[in-house]
This record gives sequence, C-alpha cells and structure tokens, in this order.
Amino acid sequence: MDPISSPFELTLEALLALGVIWIVFYKRTTKKMPISDEEILSRWTPEPLVAEVPQDHPALKTKVVDGPVGKLVIVDGKECINMATHNYLGLAEDEDIKQAAIKSLRKYGVGSCGPRGFYGTVDVHLELEERLAKFMNVEEAVVYSYAFSTIASAIAAYAKRGDLIFVDECVNFSIQKGLDASRSRIFYYKHNDMDDLERLLQKQHIEDKRNPAKAKKTRRFLVAEAIYMNTGEVCPLPRLVELRARYKLRLFLDESISFGVLGDSGRGLIEHCNVDKTEVDLVSAGLEWSAATIGGFCAGSSFIVEHQRLSGLGYCFSASLPPLLAQAAISALDRFESNPRIFVELRERCRLVSEKLSHLKHFQPRGDPLSPVKHLYLKHKHECWAHEKMLLDEISTECIDNGLAVITAEYLEAMEKNCPRPSIRLTVNRLLTEKEMDDAFRILEHVSEKVLASAG
Repeated sequence: MDPISSPFELTLEALLALGVIWIVFYKRTTKKMPISDEEILSRWTPEPLVAEVPQDHPALKTKVVDGPVGKLVIVDGKECINMATHNYLGLAEDEDIKQAAIKSLRKYGVGSCGPRGFYGTVDVHLELEERLAKFMNVEEAVVYSYAFSTIASAIAAYAKRGDLIFVDECVNFSIQKGLDASRSRIFYYKHNDMDDLERLLQKQHIEDKRNPAKAKKTRRFLVAEAIYMNTGEVCPLPRLVELRARYKLRLFLDESISFGVLGDSGRGLIEHCNVDKTEVDLVSAGLEWSAATIGGFCAGSSFIVEHQRLSGLGYCFSASLPPLLAQAAISALDRFESNPRIFVELRERCRLVSEKLSHLKHFQPRGDPLSPVKHLYLKHKHECWAHEKMLLDEISTECIDNGLAVITAEYLEAMEKNCPRPSIRLTVNRLLTEKEMDDAFRILEHVSEKVLASAG
C-alpha cells in the first residue's frame, strides 16, 4: 500500500497541475498586442558609431596645407620653410615629372581598382618593374602600391612560424608589423650593436648543437634598415654581411631612406659601402621619399621576387598602384640616371644641416651626417614621456606660426616594440638654400627658448 502523501507534496502537485492548465488553455489563447514601429524606435537607443571625443584630443588639432608641398609649404595660410616632409631630392616640385603624370592620367584614368594578379596590371607597372631591376642591377623587381605594406608583406612572405628573425631594436613600425605577421621567433639586438647581435647568434648556435635535427629545418633571417627612420643613423652593413655569411642567415635590407640618397648613382647603402649585392638576399624601398611618388618595391633574384607575386599579401590583395604614380616613379628614375649630381647636392645639404644642428642650445641632435632624416631631442630629459611629447608639440606648432614647418615624430606608444623617446624629426630637401636653412634654425632656436622658458 502506498504511503499517504504529505501536505507539501499535495500542494506541489496541485501547483504543477495548475501551471500545466494555464499553459495549455490560457497562454495559447492569449495573443500579445503588436508593437508599432514608432514604439520600437522610441524604446531603441543605438550605440554611437564613434565614441565621444574630447575637444582637446590631438586628432582634432589639425593643420591645413594649401598648395604643393615643396621646399616651401603653406600651412594655415602661412608660408613656411618645409623641413617636415620626405621630399629629399625636391622631385615633388619637378615640372617634367608632373607633366608625365598628367599625361598618364589622361591615357589610363585614375586607377584600375583591382589587384595586380587580376585586372590591375597595365604596361606602366611592367615598365617600372623592368626599370627598377635595371637600375638596381638585379634580375627582377616587384612593385607594391603602398610603401608601408612593402617590407611588411615581404617579411611575412618568407618567414613563418618556427623560423628565427634577428632584428635591430629600432626598426620602423612597418617592419614590426611584418615581424608580427610572420609569427616567427624574434630576437632584438641593441641598435647598431654588432657585438650584441653576435652574442645572440652565438647563443643560438650553441642551442642548435644540442638539437641538430631541429636546427637543420629552422630558417634564419636578419632584418635591418639602411638608414633608420627612428634614429637617422646608418646601419653597419659590412659587419651585417660578415655575420650573415658566418651564421648562414638570409639578409633583408630596407633601403627606403637611403634609396636616391646614398651611393654615386643613388642606389643606396649597398652601393655606398661597395658591398656585393648578392650578399643581400632582398632589398626593399619606398618610392615615397626620394622618388616623391607613392608605392614601394622589392628587388633581388627572380626566385626571390616571383615568390612575392603569390605570397606577398600587399601585392596579391591590394589595388595596384595608379598608373600616373607609376609613371611618376619612372620619370624620377630618368632624373636619377640623367643627373646623378643631385645625390651629391643632397648629401652636401645633409652635412650642412648636421653642422648647424650641433649649435642648437636646447636640443641634442641624432642622425648620420649623410642622412636626410635627423632627430632633435630635448637636452634635459623629462621623466614623463607624455610631457616631453607635449613640449615638442608646442615647439612644433609655434615654429609653424613663425614660418618653419617641423613636426614631432609620431609613434603608437602602446604598440611599438621599443617606443623611441619623443623627438622633432627634421628632413632635408636638396633645394633648400643656406639662407633658408639659417632662417629655419634661427626660428627653431627662438621658439624653443620661448616655449621652454614659459614651461619652467
């Protein structure tokens, strides 16, 4: 005989039965009143596409440039001596190059809007690649549509997970992104310190002896800039080549700043140091500095270059370089070959600027005498990175108001592997006269004195 249910059990069963009856008979027959569109919209609070930006945000402090950007530039209606943009040879002001680009624009239009591997290749791209290969004395060259993506794509096209990359700690941000994309093991050596690099290589050599089977399958790369954007200093290429041969490394050299600057023919640091070009596996360079156009290229053996046409992400998936800009690069090469004197003139200006920098009262200059990129650091270093950057921004803004266009070097502080100290980055233009340079440094000295005095 079943035991008699307790009052709790009876109550629970009754509640469950009532719940079932309500679900079956009431909820099925009850219809919700439809909600109008107006009521839905009144209840909906969309999230903003862009968060609120404070009025003092640096991105809102813009300067308006009017007209061409040559050795003189108009900023906010004020004509300034331009030592801020990377137009080293002054070719942005070359009328023949402008007319060649306009002629190309009328023939091809603005661009193909497609990658090179699909319908983005036109005859000027092939001509530019042929001309670059011939100029650099290599088998082949490949052109990218954006300088930043050139070396970043090239590194990731060859180096993969498990590979080893030895790289200078002061490399620019595009190289850093290429290193991230490669997913390789990265070893940073001290800036231009070949003893530190050899220490890392020797340490890896000892580790390889412990596991020769793994070492046999591991590829090793060495990445450097000919002239470092973040310091303006020249890399010791002969020592890099020596270590590359001794430890069996593949050497990638970014000649973006040195291309059209160093060497009797403007071919870069390899020519300047008289190094056998076969000792450097891959040369990359931007066309956005000395050539005064847009894009970049990689040059080397056919085996090296052809691989990028299938694996270089910036080549495979980016719209091709607009034909007018490719034509501008071809015209710039014409100038390189017809008048190599321009490289001598630029280097003379670079040396002269270096001499004048040493006389500045409040700044510590950095940069090779032959480099068109110089950095100015405050002699009295501040503990707070942001405060030092703020002072330099104020000096830069005040200089523009007084007729000198200079800028502080911009870094993504939270994303840089080794964020440099804040600095004013000066660039040298071949067309600047000595009087204009004297005026520029007079303004810089006067403004820095005023700003730093008021800052206490």
